[in-house]
Amino acid sequence: MALITPRVTAGLPADDARNLARSLNDSHDITVFVDGTVHRLPDEARAAVVDLLARLGRGETVTVSSVEEMLTTSQAAELAGISHTYLRNMTDRGEIPVEYRGTHRRIRQAAIMAWLETQKKKQAEAAAEDVAGSGQKASE
Repeated sequence: MALITPRVTAGLPADDARNLARSLNDSHDITVFVDGTVHRLPDEARAAVVDLLARLGRGETVTVSSVEEMLTTSQAAELAGISHTYLRNMTDRGEIPVEYRGTHRRIRQAAIMAWLETQKKKQAEAAAEDVAGSGQKASE
């Protein structure tokens, strides 16, 4: 599933494509500047950028999009710090959205992260109520 609308970039004009292809030929040093600050890309990001530039250098039309990570129930349970069974029960109750791939459940990582954030808020509210309740008892 794409998170945002994919961006489609038409192939470069022939002269620009040739110049870019020539620059990339046997080059392994790509420096990225953002607002004048140098950023060193991790190998995976560097490989993606080089691939993108190489495709543009060949005059190809390129589409860039992102894909949201789908987790197995075991992966999602581990990320959430809960048991696999408890997670399955929550998906059965509709507390965490689930998608099926055949008979296998898949859960969006964002759904787990949202659930964890909700749990943190509930814990913070409960702790604040406990403190407020303790303060009232002490003043009585």
